[in-house]
Amino acid sequence: MIFSSVNIPKVLVGPSECPGLQLPLSLVFLTIYMVTVLGNLGMILMINHMSLVDFCYSTVVIPKLLENLVVEDRTISFTGCIMQFFFACLFVVTETFMLAVMAYDRFVAVCNPLLYTVVMSQKLCSLLVGASYSWAMVCSLTLIYFLLELSFRGNNIINKFVCEHAAIVAVSCSDTHIGQHIILVSATFNEISSLMVILTSYVFIFITIMKMPSTGGHYKAFSTCASHLTAITIFHGTILFLYCVPNSKGSWVMVKWGSVFYTVVIPMLNPLIYSLRNKDVKESVKRLIKAKLLNQC
Repeated sequence: MIFSSVNIPKVLVGPSECPGLQLPLSLVFLTIYMVTVLGNLGMILMINHMSLVDFCYSTVVIPKLLENLVVEDRTISFTGCIMQFFFACLFVVTETFMLAVMAYDRFVAVCNPLLYTVVMSQKLCSLLVGASYSWAMVCSLTLIYFLLELSFRGNNIINKFVCEHAAIVAVSCSDTHIGQHIILVSATFNEISSLMVILTSYVFIFITIMKMPSTGGHYKAFSTCASHLTAITIFHGTILFLYCVPNSKGSWVMVKWGSVFYTVVIPMLNPLIYSLRNKDVKESVKRLIKAKLLNQC
């Protein structure tokens, strides 16, 4: 294992190199981060476990992004870069499978509503959530192992605002073929397996909804799935878009801003999506407002 690169700093390049845009962008990202933190913390306190993943993921990425926008020194230590990648990978993979778990939850709720509490027991829910975190940990540690086998020389400029695998590998002076094959296999397996669970669940959900005799039943079933489908479309749509962008000089700008949307905007949108469609959240908010009004009176 090569340790010679541990203290070599890396330079992170922000989403824009135009000096006039640094301050406006820092204000925009700070606002997004505040909305993300407040929204996801509120959802964590009320009902939604997946919001913890969004909150942690945005906290791994955005503070360093804000620092790079307001200070001239954009260096990050090798250890810091590796740790940022590890936690970012951990929470992204976890969210990928959490969305699949939620699809199965919707499948049981729509297709077997009378057996929902039996099938989706607390034990099974804990097992599915634990499995998502465990597999994400395995993926992250495997990729970290191969990154630590690489060697680096001097100060390296990472052409991203966050330490991603491809950006770290690009500045290495070692043979990176094995690591690149590992992440290709891992990412492909994670994406295909999670999408298969999601698509299979929603095929059965759609068939069940079409068999419902009443229009009210259709609306209630679609309402149950609407927020989850929106989150899936945004999350996986962005991932597939970034995978399909051709590898050219002009595409780097597109990839960079796509990464901004993927890492910064999506964690902010998720609590808004779920809170607007969730009756429990609406009721919790109403109770909080009513309690404050009563206290003021």
